[in-house]
Amino acid sequence: MQRKPNVILINCDDLGYGDLGCYGSQAHKTPALDLMAQNGIQFTDFYMASPVCSPSRGAMMTGCYPKRIGFDQFEGRHVLFPGQGVGLNPDEITIAKALKGADYATMMIGKWHCGDQKEFLPTRHGFDHYYGLPYSNDMGRQTGSRHMLPPLPLMDDEQVLQAQPDQASLTERYLEQAVKFIRNHQEEPFFLYFAHMYVHLPLYVPKRFLEQSENGPYGAAVACIDWTTGVLMEELKLLGLEQDTLVIFTSDNGSRCDYGASNGRLRGTKNTTWEGGMRLPCLMSWPGTIPAGGICGEIATSMDFLPTLCALAGASLPNDRVIDGKDILPLMLQEEDAASPHEAFFYYHSSKLAAVRCGEWKLHVHRKDETVWELYHLKEDVSESRNVAEEHPEVVARLELLLEACRADLGDAAADRMGANCREIGRAANPEPLTQYKEHYPYYMAMYDLGDRG
Repeated sequence: MQRKPNVILINCDDLGYGDLGCYGSQAHKTPALDLMAQNGIQFTDFYMASPVCSPSRGAMMTGCYPKRIGFDQFEGRHVLFPGQGVGLNPDEITIAKALKGADYATMMIGKWHCGDQKEFLPTRHGFDHYYGLPYSNDMGRQTGSRHMLPPLPLMDDEQVLQAQPDQASLTERYLEQAVKFIRNHQEEPFFLYFAHMYVHLPLYVPKRFLEQSENGPYGAAVACIDWTTGVLMEELKLLGLEQDTLVIFTSDNGSRCDYGASNGRLRGTKNTTWEGGMRLPCLMSWPGTIPAGGICGEIATSMDFLPTLCALAGASLPNDRVIDGKDILPLMLQEEDAASPHEAFFYYHSSKLAAVRCGEWKLHVHRKDETVWELYHLKEDVSESRNVAEEHPEVVARLELLLEACRADLGDAAADRMGANCREIGRAANPEPLTQYKEHYPYYMAMYDLGDRG
């Protein structure tokens, strides 16, 4: 009987399209990730479903557009904050829940950001174990904050293990947990979701990476990400699991570009629906199954992970709800004439439908509370610098029909439209923060001394 593949999903925080050497970075050296690209496949047109973290992560876990699962906005906020009474509905089927049903051992390490109340934690969404920060690393007690948040919690399953941990050592602690999990479950199929803290601000980085960086603390954080990837790959080799394990590497949304052109030639940044906000690096490695050196220019999305991994694991996809993701195994395996299974990809900013891509065409219709009509041919103009809407009215008309169908399905606050197929966000009855500040408690850092916020 053929063994079910192990899966390691590595997700970074705010890492841009152009931050890796294999995607053209001149500022960062990423040898482990470049080698991963050489030994596997590199996607050039891969998208996250949101330009900010909570909607992006909820979409990746459930295979659905954020609006579909009530993750388009959070009581008026773009992302979740500590102690909020909303989060990922326990009725949703996540990748972990689906794979756990197919006899996988499951663990999440790092940033969750899909709700910090007990019913929303990773351990309630299919993960056997959780070790990490329940939200962004700038959501603790930090200098320069106008509204002082409770201490930043490091979680062990459903308990706070430490408040205000040393962020510079946290990635090494994450890696230790990852290696331990892989070793403990090497005889059975496993799913490891490793969600980095980097490169979200503030950037606390290990000294040795900072000393070697040519791009300040940002470059050091990228190097630390690369190092952890290299260690995980070596561990798989040492255990003889390399050919039994699919490794996926990506990022939750585009970079803010505080330290250079991190999104490469793409226009825009995090929190925008330009390509730079939602088109991300995506590498996949599975020696012996995924041919080495592949480059895929077809549209693929993070929402595709759920149906694709379910197909590989022999897990059941829920048939009682709409799932937006598609099985992209033919793209991964570089099958002849394999094409994107997506007729269109829709760009949402919070609850507002902002743009659509179909093939090589992208039509923007809403930006910053204003209606726009901008058409770009992405193959010829990936930087979205030349609006050709007037030259191609027939393309605009065709894409407008796709947008109208999307509004009927998912809704669009910009057009004051309700979607017919949206589900409710999860709600907790009596929400409370995970931590409370104690004046005389011996915190490692009672107040983080960097004022940068992401």
